[in-house]
Amino acid sequence: MNIIKMGDKTIGSEQPTFVIAEAGSNHDGDLQQAKKLIDIAANAGADAVKFQTFTAEKIAADTDDDVVKLGDEYQGVPTLYQLYKGLELPRQWQAELKLYADEKGIIFLSTPFDYDAVDELETLGVEAYKVASFEMVDLPFLKYIAKKGKPVILSTGMADLGEIEEALEAIYSQGNDQVILLHCGISYPMPYDEVNLAAMDTMRQAFQVPVGYSDHTLSISVPLAAVARGACVIEKHFTLDRNLKGPDHRFAIEPDELSDMVTGIRQIESAIGRPIKKHTPSEEIHYRRGRRSIFAKVDIPNGTVITADMLAILRPGIGLKPKYIDIVIGRAAKMDIKKNDPITWDKI
Repeated sequence: MNIIKMGDKTIGSEQPTFVIAEAGSNHDGDLQQAKKLIDIAANAGADAVKFQTFTAEKIAADTDDDVVKLGDEYQGVPTLYQLYKGLELPRQWQAELKLYADEKGIIFLSTPFDYDAVDELETLGVEAYKVASFEMVDLPFLKYIAKKGKPVILSTGMADLGEIEEALEAIYSQGNDQVILLHCGISYPMPYDEVNLAAMDTMRQAFQVPVGYSDHTLSISVPLAAVARGACVIEKHFTLDRNLKGPDHRFAIEPDELSDMVTGIRQIESAIGRPIKKHTPSEEIHYRRGRRSIFAKVDIPNGTVITADMLAILRPGIGLKPKYIDIVIGRAAKMDIKKNDPITWDKI
């Protein structure tokens, strides 16, 4: 399975989980709010902060077809085109935001939704390209991104294995094998009973690439569970305040929750450890103090043949282990053994 470098970070099996704090469109057209989001992501300990680079004209048709008409949950915005128009990140901000992220010690990423966006992000020197689930079936677009030679983080919401295979083949055809797949659900918010984290295992086995998870549930519990299940990347939407106006705030987590999520991820990584079952350094005193061993229940003079009624199995574990009691019985004492002394090999 590939190990992928992204700046000074390494992503893959047995590596720290790469945490992407997804700012998305939660800047609300305010540059200072966008910078605050970078501050929050950096302070929370995320590895990257991600925005989205698109223009409405290049992402959706300005049509009145019923399929693009939006419901009340979009706060009165009538169509997809008009929704995207109100969520655009001004392109002239991107260099300033990347510089600001660099100063804060966090990787700047942005999801491109058109070819010009890819070129602009390449000019900025981004470390990788994130591809949204809706775009993963646009194979020419994937090839264009892959040609840049950077890691590709590919969300797979709504995709079946055949579509993922086609997307990977498109990327690989350009000589780029630096791919991370993200399991993802496309509902905002995502119902817990449709998350299907087990699909990460299927993707990992089928494609032999690093697999992570992009979360749209309302809590941090599912991303934490994904880490415990082996996710090498976690992406999660966050906001300054869930009550702000805008379609993405309502399913995003707030600053304290983002910090709690990153802390939880690091604790889980530490807890996963290695697949070796033995007592740990912190358990050493309990291993000796709490485990039982063989003790003399009475005084046993030198030369005495030891019988079962002369022995007891007691704490602490400073004598022979209980499994050796049948070997001790019938042996002769090589020295005087006092009552409550541990039985050791040198005494019999």
